[in-house]
Amino acid sequence: MIKKDIHISQTEIDRQRSMIEKIKNKNEGKTPLAYVLTLGCAQNENDSERIRGILIEMGYSMCDDEKKADIVIFNTCAVRENAELKVYGFIGALKNIKALRPDILIGVCGCMMQQPHIVEHIKNSYRHVDMVFGTHTLHHLPQIIYSAMKQRVVDVEDTDGYIIENVPHLRTSSIVASVAIMYGCNNFCTYCIVPYVRGRERSRLPSDILAEVQGLAAQGCREITLLGQNVNSYGRDCDEVDFADLLNLISEIDGIERIRFVSSHPKDITDKLISVIASNKKVCNQLHLPFQAGSNKVLTDMNRKYTKEQYLDIINKVKKAVPNVAITSDIIVGFPTENADDFEHTLDVIKQVKFDMLYTFLYSKRKGTPAEKMEFVLSDAEIKKNFDRLLSIQNEISNKKNKELINTVQNVLVEGVSKTNKDVLAGRTEFGKIVNFQGNKELIGQLVYVKITLAATWSLTGELI
Repeated sequence: MIKKDIHISQTEIDRQRSMIEKIKNKNEGKTPLAYVLTLGCAQNENDSERIRGILIEMGYSMCDDEKKADIVIFNTCAVRENAELKVYGFIGALKNIKALRPDILIGVCGCMMQQPHIVEHIKNSYRHVDMVFGTHTLHHLPQIIYSAMKQRVVDVEDTDGYIIENVPHLRTSSIVASVAIMYGCNNFCTYCIVPYVRGRERSRLPSDILAEVQGLAAQGCREITLLGQNVNSYGRDCDEVDFADLLNLISEIDGIERIRFVSSHPKDITDKLISVIASNKKVCNQLHLPFQAGSNKVLTDMNRKYTKEQYLDIINKVKKAVPNVAITSDIIVGFPTENADDFEHTLDVIKQVKFDMLYTFLYSKRKGTPAEKMEFVLSDAEIKKNFDRLLSIQNEISNKKNKELINTVQNVLVEGVSKTNKDVLAGRTEFGKIVNFQGNKELIGQLVYVKITLAATWSLTGELI
């Protein structure tokens, strides 16, 4: 079974619940407002749902204006420098508000706070911040807030993290939901800070995952996205259940119509998993498989543990088993050791695979990672030129693949109204493509058939059948 020492003790759970009651009593007679902003990945957003759930339990009501809130929490990402700079901008903007309203509580949490140099910078340069806590102490939130009402709190643990069950979630949607199945990462890619801020891999018990999904299904959820830094390695600390088994177990839950997952590491994908994607009707014919670079030299420098040829073999195997599969990926442009020829190999992979969509990033130096000390081969101008070339090629591929869907009928799960037009419904196909169409709002939460009439690079437009 999974190691029990990574689970939070009942004593700690009881202590936090007592703090919740103390805060509720302190707020009795009023409903304070809370604002939570997420900067980061799907795992960060899942953590923010838990933060919001805990705040609701303490008697707070959520709001969308940090200037009106009684407590403001920024849940941060450490993967790229731009995300860090945004955080500093957000918390800096609250300095004057704190001066006018000293009782407002300002907190910063998440991956950035697992880096000692960041914590010191926050402590010294942003003295109006009341709470600093990391990814491993999220379950301390009631204690942190209660203590911060009296004095500044810094609660960051340098551990491999814990598994915390039965934490309340305030979901952003009642139709689709994310479920974390594991935490941490063991891969130590040379450019990546995640293993240092999220800790080592640790899997949740299958029974706890199934119980959470069953609860979501009972509340009307139709689609689940399973989360992990590397879901393919789920269950390595188990005796019985691997990731492919888990997909099959979740598919047996009544009410759940679709199952997605992110992210997968190419070195850990198995024939068994590919077979489940192909044969299980509830597992979407969609695979997000990051390859990061097309050059074997750069992949070695990145410590990715596979080659360009191995990656392409996996893709061919997936396409053979699932002919209509949608494949997406991540790419880093401008890794320090990448030269012009290396970049051409990346473009070659894109042209061969023809991804439905790519998440593309300029390399961002992360303090404490091996790549931080590597010397750049290309200039900033050359890297930017390569980035623009890549986007141009991929946008053309994405646009062409979407246009091929015109006049086809797609099965769409209606998630809500469009973000850009409240009079239009929006949902996703099995392949993860966004579709906008006219329809009655009573269709939200249902699977409907939509004929595609227009296609753009990032979305589709259709009419209800």
